[in-house]
Amino acid sequence: MAGHSKWANIQHRKGRQDKLRSKLFSKLSKEITVAAKMGDPDPDNNPRLRLAVKEAKSQSVPKDVIDRAIKKSAAGEGDDYEEIRYEGYGPNGVAVIVEAMTDNRNRTASSVRSTFTKNGGNLGETGSVAFMFERKGEVSYEADAGDADTVMMAAIEAGAEDVESSEEGHTVWCADTDLNEVSTALEAELGESVSTKLTWRPNMSTELELEDMQKLMKLVDALEDDDDVQRVTTNFEASDEVMAQLAED
Repeated sequence: MAGHSKWANIQHRKGRQDKLRSKLFSKLSKEITVAAKMGDPDPDNNPRLRLAVKEAKSQSVPKDVIDRAIKKSAAGEGDDYEEIRYEGYGPNGVAVIVEAMTDNRNRTASSVRSTFTKNGGNLGETGSVAFMFERKGEVSYEADAGDADTVMMAAIEAGAEDVESSEEGHTVWCADTDLNEVSTALEAELGESVSTKLTWRPNMSTELELEDMQKLMKLVDALEDDDDVQRVTTNFEASDEVMAQLAED
C-alpha cells in the first residue's frame, strides 16, 4: 500500500531507524532464536529461519549477532516465547494489527492495551480488524533490480500474485505459504532482495488527514517501543500533501 512505503521513507528521513537500531536488532534476534528453536537450526533446512536471517541481514544486523541468536536456541533459550496478535483501532477508526512475541502474556496484553488507551486508540477483540487485511509474502527490490516488465515477468515465473512498481522500487506479493519458494526463485533472476517477509496487506484503507496521521504515528511509535512488540501494521492511506507535511515535522 502506497501509504506504508511513504511512511517508512519519512521515518527513515527523520532518523528514527537509527534511533531504534538496537531495539530493532533485539527484535530481529528474538525472531531468529524462536525460528531456530521451532525447527532446524540450519537456515537451509528451516524456511522460517531462513527468512528471519534474510530480514536481519537486510537491516544490517551483524553476522555475529545472527549467529549468537541461532546458538541461543541450541542452549534452550527462548523456548517460552509465544506469538500473540492484538487488533485494535487508532484515530478515525484506522485498523491496527500488533504482532508480539512474549514470555509473559499478561504483561504484554496490559502494556498494549494501555498504549492504545493513552494514544487515543481502542484495543479490540481478536478478529475485529483482521478481515481488513490479507496475510501475504512480501519481497522488495530496489528500482535498479530491473524495469517494471522485467520484474513482472520474473514474478510471474516465480509464482507470485502481484507486483507494485514505482520510482522507489518494486514490491512483489505472493501467498504467505509460497514466500520461501517465490523469494528463492526471484533471487535467481533478480539477485538479492532488499527485504523478504510475511506481512499483513490491507484490502481496505482509511484515509487520514494530517492531525490524525500525527496521532497514528504517535500510537505506532509507542507500540513499537514495547520490547515485546515485533511489528505493527495499519491500513491508513494519506495524500502526498499530508505525507509531505509530516516529513517537515
